[in-house]
Amino acid sequence: MVRVEDINMSYRTYGDGYPLLLIMGYGGTMNLWEERLLRSLAKKYKVIVFDNRGMGETSSGHKDFTIEQFAEDTYEFMLALKIEKAHVLGWSMGASIAQELALRHPEIVNKLILYASLCHPEIFPPEPKVLSKLENTLSSPSEKVHEWLRLIFPSEWIKNNQDRIREIFYRPLGTMNPDAIIKQAEAINKWEGSCNRIPFLQHETLVIDGKDDLILPSENAQYLASKLPNSKLVLIAEAGHGLMFQNPDKFNLIINLFLDQ
Repeated sequence: MVRVEDINMSYRTYGDGYPLLLIMGYGGTMNLWEERLLRSLAKKYKVIVFDNRGMGETSSGHKDFTIEQFAEDTYEFMLALKIEKAHVLGWSMGASIAQELALRHPEIVNKLILYASLCHPEIFPPEPKVLSKLENTLSSPSEKVHEWLRLIFPSEWIKNNQDRIREIFYRPLGTMNPDAIIKQAEAINKWEGSCNRIPFLQHETLVIDGKDDLILPSENAQYLASKLPNSKLVLIAEAGHGLMFQNPDKFNLIINLFLDQ
């Protein structure tokens, strides 16, 4: 735990070496990161994961929940850990935070990995039924998990991978505060995007997603990569928003190859 501005931030580190910061997405805690990804990356890097404001063991503080504030939280967190520069990987909402971090504090970011990302929420939005399921806070926890699974994985994959699903999700995933999740959804909706600003980003950037992403259709990744002057786009066939769980070995290989270049 470390004090960052008005909050106590909970974090964990794996391995040694050059710092690699992972920024979690909407509704998740640091416990949700794919174990094989952490183990693989920790062989070469000091991997740092943390709970965003209001999630897991990190306190909510008194500041507004915005993508910009989450980016400032991340920046101050890095300063508190005396990290001068790091590779940064963000997933979904975490990738929006990573973009804001790189735009606001370019000197602290080395290589950038934007996994399941976009530069504006309204350009290629998900289908309305997907959006309503995402923002539904009335379901019971078990119903919500099943809904979420159907959103992040293709239905055929769910049918054929029940053991893998149990391995991923039947473990302690940390405290997912419903109030904080609602505030995160509001922060996502309020974000004005980065489409007009990211052409100025000079960081080497990997944009990666599953081709069948229902939550953030992969057209978003294509458009984002087209705006970034120093980017590489990778779309994985027959994979969704949960790409790192579906194809962990392929995902790990692509991430490692990009960082090793």
